[in-house]
Amino acid sequence: MRAVTVSAALLLGLTGIGCSGGGDAQTSSASEPPLFEQLSSDATGVDFENALSENPTPHRTELLYEYFSNGAGVAVGDVNGDGRPDLYFTGNMRYNALYLNEGDMTFRDVTHTAGVEGRKNTWNTGVTMADVNGDGRLDLYVCYSGDLPLDRRVDELFINQGADKNGVPQFEEKAAEYGLAQPHSSNQAYFFDYDRDGDLDLYLQTHNVETLPRGNSRKAQRKLTETDSVNGNRFYEKRDGTFKDVTEAVGIQSSPLTYGLGAAVSDVNKDGWPDIYVGNDYAAPDYLYLNRQGERFENVLRSRMGHTSRASMGVDAADVNNDALADIYVLDMIAEDNRRQKLLHMPNNREAFQRNVASGFYYQYTLNTLQLNTGAGHYSEVAQLAGVSNTDWSWASLIADYNNDGRKDLFVTNGILHDITNRDFIRYRRSYVQKKDYDLKPKDIAVLMKNLPSEQLENYVFRNDGDLRFENVSEDWGLGTAANSNGAAYADLDQDGDLDLVTNNINQTASLYENRASSRDDSHYLKVRLAGSGDNTMGLGAKVTAYADTLRQYLEQFPTRGYLSSVSPVLHFGLGAHSTVDSLRVVWPDGRTQTRYDVPADQTLTLRPENADEAASSPRPGSTLFRQTTSPVAFEHRMEGAVDDFRRQPLMVHAKSFEGPALATADVNGDGRTDLFLGGGNGQASTLYVQRPDGSFVERSQSAFADHRASNDVDALLFDYDGDDDPDLYVASGGYWGVSEGNAALQDRLYVNDGSGTFTAAPDALPRMRTSTGTVAATDLDDNGRPDLFVGGRVAPGRYPEPPRSYVLMNRENGGFADRTDRMAPGLRSIGMVTDALWHDLDGAGSKELVVAGEWMPISVFGRNGEMLRERTDDYFNRPHRGFWHSVRLLRLGGRIGLLAGNLGQNTQLRATAEEPVELFHDDVDGDGRPDPILSYYLNGTRYPHPLLDRLRSAVPSLGGRFSSYEDYANATLSDLLTASERKAANRLAVDQLKTSLFVMGPNGHFEQRPLPVQAQLAPVFAAQPLDYNEDGHTDLLLAGNMNETRVRFAKYDANYGVLLRGGGSGGFDYVPQHRSGFALRGDVRAIERVGERLLVGMNRDSLAAYRPSTRSPVPAPGVRAQRTDR
Repeated sequence: MRAVTVSAALLLGLTGIGCSGGGDAQTSSASEPPLFEQLSSDATGVDFENALSENPTPHRTELLYEYFSNGAGVAVGDVNGDGRPDLYFTGNMRYNALYLNEGDMTFRDVTHTAGVEGRKNTWNTGVTMADVNGDGRLDLYVCYSGDLPLDRRVDELFINQGADKNGVPQFEEKAAEYGLAQPHSSNQAYFFDYDRDGDLDLYLQTHNVETLPRGNSRKAQRKLTETDSVNGNRFYEKRDGTFKDVTEAVGIQSSPLTYGLGAAVSDVNKDGWPDIYVGNDYAAPDYLYLNRQGERFENVLRSRMGHTSRASMGVDAADVNNDALADIYVLDMIAEDNRRQKLLHMPNNREAFQRNVASGFYYQYTLNTLQLNTGAGHYSEVAQLAGVSNTDWSWASLIADYNNDGRKDLFVTNGILHDITNRDFIRYRRSYVQKKDYDLKPKDIAVLMKNLPSEQLENYVFRNDGDLRFENVSEDWGLGTAANSNGAAYADLDQDGDLDLVTNNINQTASLYENRASSRDDSHYLKVRLAGSGDNTMGLGAKVTAYADTLRQYLEQFPTRGYLSSVSPVLHFGLGAHSTVDSLRVVWPDGRTQTRYDVPADQTLTLRPENADEAASSPRPGSTLFRQTTSPVAFEHRMEGAVDDFRRQPLMVHAKSFEGPALATADVNGDGRTDLFLGGGNGQASTLYVQRPDGSFVERSQSAFADHRASNDVDALLFDYDGDDDPDLYVASGGYWGVSEGNAALQDRLYVNDGSGTFTAAPDALPRMRTSTGTVAATDLDDNGRPDLFVGGRVAPGRYPEPPRSYVLMNRENGGFADRTDRMAPGLRSIGMVTDALWHDLDGAGSKELVVAGEWMPISVFGRNGEMLRERTDDYFNRPHRGFWHSVRLLRLGGRIGLLAGNLGQNTQLRATAEEPVELFHDDVDGDGRPDPILSYYLNGTRYPHPLLDRLRSAVPSLGGRFSSYEDYANATLSDLLTASERKAANRLAVDQLKTSLFVMGPNGHFEQRPLPVQAQLAPVFAAQPLDYNEDGHTDLLLAGNMNETRVRFAKYDANYGVLLRGGGSGGFDYVPQHRSGFALRGDVRAIERVGERLLVGMNRDSLAAYRPSTRSPVPAPGVRAQRTDR
């Protein structure tokens, strides 16, 4: 009973592979017959079924073998040379099968005759078709794994000997002859020419059959550095006709913490050498290996990607936005619907997450990731923005143009035999195992299996609508059938000019979907067959770009992709209405190129490298508009101690402690040069830097700043407070963690300049303001020649989301400021969680209005009415615009006023409209004297609470205790959680839009919302800098931000590297590609200032960054005046 007893421990730990999160996929309405038709096995002759028999013995149930339901693969290719793609399926617990394509979507099983059924009593996984020996015929590589003796984990290599007189290919198994008969826990074989010597090498992806050790970070760190030749990934170089293991020599990680389910080979940096992305299940880290010119691979993932999927499943690499750069799509296991998000376990513990990061596992989140290649050496993860982040328990990801419109779509297989991470089952299983004193018999496993829930899931297909937007059209396209699908492949099986699909299913006949795109109007295509050279007979590694009018498409010849499978080696371009390809350019693996012009559509074109007429050349990096330069000051923003806002209020939506550094510029010593103030974090003194004649800066020591190092300086204003013609300094003290209202560290400060740049604190100049503030803006409110202030309250520490105090401070004749909020502007006292504000004469009447932005509030306008400031928002906006506003900036756009308002963006699990807003209800539900915020959102028209049940039970037991099971809560709407009377009694906040937005004032004096490029929505925007980089007289914009401290379920917002937008003059903007702009801001940007020709960027908990134009100075945007002060 030893094996069964060990399995009891496994049963208690089987919780690390679940998921949960927010749904984002929607189904469109059909207006024409489905694009695909599923064909019956009777019609096609393909009757393969990956049948799994579940019995309570090892390998016979998901409870005893965790990878029981991982499925098997399918490979497509012409194995008998008749021009038609054939099919080969692997089976986990059955023999494999080869089907010859006989035309008209009919197939014949020739497995036994061909000799490729595989071995019995084994566990087959992935399959690859490739011409391994360079004889022009496709061979088969079959992977083996399973918790079995090593001699049953030896892969098979079937070498194609050619077809017999009946057209049936004959294969001989020759793994040992080729040096590939070592035992592995292998999942998939990737053949490509990594060293460009003309033959195919092999990357072998493995998946350890032992589960990931949990809860021991030191052990995990140690194991990451170990080598495991059986369970770790391996790399084989082909030398003199056989394969040699060079794993360590080429730098491939081969640790026992290898749980590879998918990988992708692609030349991601377009240097001519194929690279590898490796996806790992569980919390084991993914890898991005850059090929260093055939010498070795270097893992650069941490410097190129902000985060990855956690339980990485299938992987594909292809160009999704037609910019000729390979993007990477990695699947995970987050459900689309609310019920499964709440019902299935997901890693959501922030402390455990941080331990994983410290262990070297990097930032991983349970969601699909779409890594958008910027061409500048890094990736923006955009799956949530694109609408493809939530596809449940997913396996294969295949990027291809399925409707022939010239844009690549996404197909995803889906399903699991049983919901082994069902939270109610986990609780039941734990109780049952404990009752049995951890000694389980086979009959106990049968009892558990009887209670293990199961539901079939549908596959997904997302139509690419352009502009990084995808729409779920699974039902419309005829692919919404429920099945447990795993491996998948695409090919033009019936040779009619569109891509058909085939999936390998568990306990169900394999699915063949015939594509009908070619029968529709405007559905031209071009297929390209590559005839390679040497032993690389199919040109693996070649890159082909097709141009048709403004349409550009880019494909790479790497057929092994998706999950456990390989697709057709014939490249497919959808052309839409274009009947001719203007030019077709192929770059062969050795770097030689050839171009064909005026290529007619609707044909299969064969290209050969011997016809290449252009010599090999090394790619040269293009010039950038801006380049990073050494910071003029040695300032690094710091925060003292471990700061975790979510430990203080577990139901807080977004962290509030990470707002600095403050950044302000002015000539503080009267020498005509701009000087620089940088605010410190808590425990760090702020710093003043004075500019010298040569443009360098020197720190000017200020003892007054050191006295206030306990404060977190989040905003600052240099302005002439006392009318002596030198700028004084106001510093806003913010923060959330470690402070409470009344704490002296929250008191804002005023420093008086003596004219030489030496500042003295004026403690009596300000009223008592021991609240967390976020912004300050100045104007002369009473026309007495002295600047007055608006100071916005940012947050009430420990009492989120209650509105903090904001202030109107009037400059007194005898010095200092008086709080006149209640007298002059009572509507501003508790307006909300203010993030930014500015003064400007919006209506041209001669007095300035106050524009206020903040979280969970509309952009608001207050104007003078006698001595009062009264709200006039309705005079300028046709409706309230409620958002997570982080910043607001005044612009001049072709003679009109504009407001650029930085918001959360759309790359998030949240969705918000005026009809279906994101809402936050808060009240002291449990009577402990603190607000209990409950976030809610709409999904498919129904309003649900956002917190998971465990979090709700720990944070607000009186609410969580209303549900006896996870199933009950999973079906609960907001009305089921909070009664009508409770909702009525609670305070309600709402957000109805998430877009960073441009508002341009129209002729009627109202602001009209204008669209911005989608790149403005990649991440929260905290800073916007107007400029005119190309000196065309139009305002351009640099947008920056990000938010790296987030709830685990939301994932961190890190996709903005500095978005440069080129202005057209009247409010229209175009995105400047990252590789052209040159910006590479990685981290949380909180402020941008221009000093001379340099742009200085303040980064939270990081060094000050500096950029300058590559050719000339950025000039200020036309007509833009400083708007936070009247200097």
